[in-house]
Amino acid sequence: MAHAPAAAVIGTRYWTVPVARAVVAFVPAAVITFTADHSAQFGLLVFGAFAVVNGLVGALLGRRSILDPRDRTLFVLQGVVGVVAGALALVLHAGGLGFFLYLVTVWAAVTGVLEVYAGTRLRRRAQDARDKLAARDWLVVGALTAVLALVFLLLPPHAVVSVGLLDAYLVISGVYLAIAGVSLLPAPADAQRDLASSSTDSDTP
Repeated sequence: MAHAPAAAVIGTRYWTVPVARAVVAFVPAAVITFTADHSAQFGLLVFGAFAVVNGLVGALLGRRSILDPRDRTLFVLQGVVGVVAGALALVLHAGGLGFFLYLVTVWAAVTGVLEVYAGTRLRRRAQDARDKLAARDWLVVGALTAVLALVFLLLPPHAVVSVGLLDAYLVISGVYLAIAGVSLLPAPADAQRDLASSSTDSDTP
């Protein structure tokens, strides 16, 4: 007996998620780039604002465009971790370099591993082209985030270097997410075909 094809995991509106995440990454990256103060307190404030907004955007938009409940839960969980880490950074922004390094490292390790896990799950099940692209993007962005945690662990503590590395991560991930969002846009031919199909169905008695 033939098995029914697996249902798509990624909805047609999912492209808004990577695009929104890219915008959220570019704003703090620009703030860091054009600000001379790269102290730990400044880093905590910028990271805190980024993590809160990024967590909310990923969780809220992901809930509306990821169709599989488990994958949706993983995205929401990443968002919760981001909001909690960001709130701690904003409230305890005078915590110093050690706290900044610890908080960013834990956030990057947890959310990076969750996104890599989600990408691995989706890649094993993906049959739709959109699902395959999303799986690749989750794996790449998750790996970038996990690498940030590893770098923060291995490098000697230095506020200017650490804030600069956060800036580099935001720029690289932002560029990748922007490209990913564009690649997930529905093709014009597909949109026309869907419109023609809808018109044919409405004309059928």
